[in-house]
Amino acid sequence: MSGKDSIRGRVWDRLEADDIARFPFPPHGRITNFDGADAAAERAMSLPELADADAVKANPDAPQLPLRRKLLHNGTTVYMAVPRLAADRPFVELDPEEISDLDAAATISQMSNYGRKVGPEDVPELDGIVVGSVAVTEDGARVGKGEGYSDLEYAVLRGLGLVDDDTPVVTTVHDVQFLEEDVDTERYDVPMDVVCTPTRTVRTETTRRRPTGIFWDDLDSKRLEEIPVLDRLREER
Repeated sequence: MSGKDSIRGRVWDRLEADDIARFPFPPHGRITNFDGADAAAERAMSLPELADADAVKANPDAPQLPLRRKLLHNGTTVYMAVPRLAADRPFVELDPEEISDLDAAATISQMSNYGRKVGPEDVPELDGIVVGSVAVTEDGARVGKGEGYSDLEYAVLRGLGLVDDDTPVVTTVHDVQFLEEDVDTERYDVPMDVVCTPTRTVRTETTRRRPTGIFWDDLDSKRLEEIPVLDRLREER
């Protein structure tokens, strides 16, 4: 059974050593952009879950930029999280019918200029979720960069009934980030349903349990102070 820190270091080192990582640099400490991200996005867009989606929540990281652009061009409304959820309205709604430059709108630097910030209560029921990963295993276990924001976003949406066990969770990674090993996970970790690499599309058929909401006991006071929407949702419980 492998620990997440060990996996992160190993994967980041290989992405750098094998010249797989792409801008921004360095590859360590982030959801790393990779050679072939566009090809992986093409595979993801061929999934009926995304091709037919009206609304998708997507992470703001660089390797998923091609997929966010393809979703917008396909007519899908995309919800991107504000970095670190550091706003009372922590999602940016990108409605392609209201946007003049879809390619620019999909970038983290421009999303706020083209979209509108909304609270989680203003997000509709989602047809799918796109996440970034440092690594993912054949049975759907995901290793992120270690800050936990992606899992918190899911927990917030799940607690409000905007996603459920049937909402597909998709990630795009390079082939070297797709691992054949067991990984230690926590109860708040969200498993992946589909993994798209530049060369493969894998349905994990995961049996890992999904969190059904926020595990409040796992959040310390600092995290609650840093993320206004969590503090508000806790008061509304």
